[in-house]
Amino acid sequence: MYFENLRDYVESLEKTGQLKRIKTRVSVDLEIAEILRRLMYENDSPAVLFENVEGYKIPVLGNAFGSMRRLKLALDMENFEEIGERITALTKLKIPHGLLNKFKALPKLSEISDYGPKITNGGPVTEIIETANPSLYTLPIIKSFPKDSGRFITFGITVTKNPETQIRNMGVYRLQVINPKKAIMHWQIHKRGALHYQMNTEKNQNTAVAIVIGADPATIFSAVAPVPEGLDKHLFAGITRKKGTNLVKCKTIDVDVPASAEIVLEGYVDPSEVNIEGPFGDHTGYYTPPEPYPTFTLTGTMMRNNPIYLTTVVGKPILEDAYIGKVIERAFLPLVKLFQPEVIDFSMPAAGWFQGLAIISIKKRYPGQAKKVMMGLWGMGQLSLTKILIVVDHDINVHDMNDVIWAVTTRSDPKRDTILIENTPTDTLDPASPFLNLGSKMGIDATKKTKEEGYNRPIQEEALPDESTISLVTKKWSEYGL
Repeated sequence: MYFENLRDYVESLEKTGQLKRIKTRVSVDLEIAEILRRLMYENDSPAVLFENVEGYKIPVLGNAFGSMRRLKLALDMENFEEIGERITALTKLKIPHGLLNKFKALPKLSEISDYGPKITNGGPVTEIIETANPSLYTLPIIKSFPKDSGRFITFGITVTKNPETQIRNMGVYRLQVINPKKAIMHWQIHKRGALHYQMNTEKNQNTAVAIVIGADPATIFSAVAPVPEGLDKHLFAGITRKKGTNLVKCKTIDVDVPASAEIVLEGYVDPSEVNIEGPFGDHTGYYTPPEPYPTFTLTGTMMRNNPIYLTTVVGKPILEDAYIGKVIERAFLPLVKLFQPEVIDFSMPAAGWFQGLAIISIKKRYPGQAKKVMMGLWGMGQLSLTKILIVVDHDINVHDMNDVIWAVTTRSDPKRDTILIENTPTDTLDPASPFLNLGSKMGIDATKKTKEEGYNRPIQEEALPDESTISLVTKKWSEYGL
């Protein structure tokens, strides 16, 4: 079953023993963040609803997606590759010629219709509307680390529109609150929200922005996911849950938001207003240094009666975002295979904070194929920011670092099989890059080599037990008393 809203998901968490209600009074200033970090560093710790937040009437929900068990519940699936398979199926959909064949296509066409978002006249998020004197200070926005430059909205969904195509985008970008009406918008240069801002800036226009806090799980996942360019993220949310999202129009700006959201902040980003944002303790485990970013101005709020404020904390892995990243990895494997058919599996280890390291296994058929795959992946969307790629053969388990290290050390020669590329795009948050947004990449070809690739020695045979002995020992295992 899919969830229409966040509170239905919270109710399900409670019914399945995955939610803890905290009635002790807690502070938004460092205390909530420290509690959440301690829980997240534990294995399979519960989601937490803080019901007694000092100075605020709104409860705070944290660690809502901090386990694979919860994400399977949230997205109503066991195998997250289903999401990518639905997208690839739609990309292959062709409208046949002839009346009979058209009828055969109707089920798939109906699916597309069912997935699409729908504009409605109202919804739960319109229960409380404030346009006269909205304020960010009514929300229990947390401070995570002692040297953070302020309190940050960490799990807000930023909704913008492409000013030329009108295609809607959602992204999760942090916002540093600087006064009741202003927050600094940390949308990195590579993000689609930043592109919309740049396009509007070139025309000297403000960018209309809505910040959604507390949507249904499929919408939250879609906002984080690196969806292919040109695909409306509300449509992607519908593909994820197999049902379209009901949207309502904001009251002070021309932006559509989920009708079942908990809180919506309406406003705009003025290209002439820039402020210094940061430092902020980020998911690399380091404070990102102060940098200039554009500023969001609040013009109105919408919210449900008794809303829930959804938040998260980031820091040195592994925290809540690592589990969401694993779902993204699995969900987008079918799309990677669509463009790189030789790919067997794909892993982005959580300790590598998503962009630091990716491991790819391939079914190798010809010399240089591993390098071909590297170049292709570095040209695909957010993978363009991945710092290190390791390509291994299909017999290597990309999710077993022992297996990967064995392949790297027995199938690669540092000089022959390592690629270094200078002056490439890097993640804005990379603490090691020599310049902001610009650094280098490394590719390691850890596949078996052929003579054409410079391997002139006799090919060594891998030492493996014979099948008859394996079968014998398996049959007699219970007799050994082990």
